[in-house]
Amino acid sequence: MRILATDLDRTLLPNGSWPPDPGAIDLFNELTQRHDVLVVYVTGRNLDLTENAIREFGIRYPHVLIGDVGTSIRKYGQDGWTSHSGWDTHVRQTSPGWDADAVRSVVSGVDGLVEQEREHCGPFKQSYYVDHDRSEAVLKAVGELVKGKFDEVIVYSFDSQSGKGLLDLLPKSATKQTALEYIADELGAKKSDVVFCGDSGNDVFPLTAGFSGVLVRNADDQLVTSVKREADEHPELNIYFAKGGFKGLNGFYTSGVIEGAYHYGIFYDAH
Repeated sequence: MRILATDLDRTLLPNGSWPPDPGAIDLFNELTQRHDVLVVYVTGRNLDLTENAIREFGIRYPHVLIGDVGTSIRKYGQDGWTSHSGWDTHVRQTSPGWDADAVRSVVSGVDGLVEQEREHCGPFKQSYYVDHDRSEAVLKAVGELVKGKFDEVIVYSFDSQSGKGLLDLLPKSATKQTALEYIADELGAKKSDVVFCGDSGNDVFPLTAGFSGVLVRNADDQLVTSVKREADEHPELNIYFAKGGFKGLNGFYTSGVIEGAYHYGIFYDAH
């Protein structure tokens, strides 16, 4: 089984400041269909925002949507979207100390932290905008308040388009990495047989968790540095950095996803 998992914003979606290749999304759609690839979107977007992306950019519907930074899983089929039965139960059982309301209360007084709109939060997700210039101090303050108390994980990334820092507080068992591991296990796939593509800070965990990782050419410098450091310390990791030039594509966004998929043999008709 060929499984191609990818982040959306500025990975599969050409919504950054780098030039996209015309026709790259149509090529991605065609290649995944022709090679019978199981497609998984792994994104911070919720369902509504994912639907918006599908309409706006013309990306195909995935077989599986891991949304809300890994805290929700849905499948797509002939009857549309269906929530993944058992995922919520799994998260509650494996992160029993998680309490979104308690987390929200504890960090409410941290200076430089602004709660995101309620549609971007949920029972397994507390999300905030961060003054990026003060992110080190903000993250230190948040860590002192929550670390080890809520079965939590703290995920920070930088939105190069808005200039804002983005902070997600999640159950330890409900991240992009753990949700993709859950799906791979359900499908009986080895982690190394799953290709995951990303571009920013909240992709660092799945990129360095044992999947076959792809960083698109426009990946954040901070992410590139972190992934290279992990690869140096753990040479068994499979990491590919899209360079551009493959099949006339520039390696940014969708083109980097395609380049990485060919590198790992997900697509195999390179000539």
